[in-house]
Amino acid sequence: MNLCDINTPDDLKQLKSDELQAIADELRSYIVNTLSTHPGHLASSLGTVELTVALHYVFNTPDDKLIWDVGHQSYPHKILTGRRESFQSIRTYGGISGFPKMSESPYDAFGTGHSSTSISAALGMAVASRMQGNLTRKHIAVIGDGSMTGGEAFEALNNVGLSKANILVILNDNGISIDKAV
Repeated sequence: MNLCDINTPDDLKQLKSDELQAIADELRSYIVNTLSTHPGHLASSLGTVELTVALHYVFNTPDDKLIWDVGHQSYPHKILTGRRESFQSIRTYGGISGFPKMSESPYDAFGTGHSSTSISAALGMAVASRMQGNLTRKHIAVIGDGSMTGGEAFEALNNVGLSKANILVILNDNGISIDKAV
């Protein structure tokens, strides 16, 4: 099986774990080839390829909620969730969004553009799930090191600790942000 056979995370789950790196390599090449002729955020998306493959392999998306803090990191997610063929239209008139967009896919749990909101969004979703009696749904916030400089992220972490909500926070500490983090 290769990337052209994967239209949903369920397809990805048909692979053995030792086959995932080959998919990640193909995914990285597909992003590079597409963005060489279409504008987009290359480095941030390349930095999440293996992470995205692993998240969709392990978790039961879209029931489990995957929240990207910065939409720039979500290109691999878009490709693995049914938008591979339309990916070449990214950020063009009439094309798919460059960011997670809830109206575009049930896999986009939260519409985000720029930073520091993923943890608070995941907390809100986790509390709502708990109030609805769903205690098995997972809520995964992926936040980059540059986004951790935002006060909202720290405020959300404090609230998560108090709430005992079912949240996994993944810090993508890749040392890449728009400017030097302080």
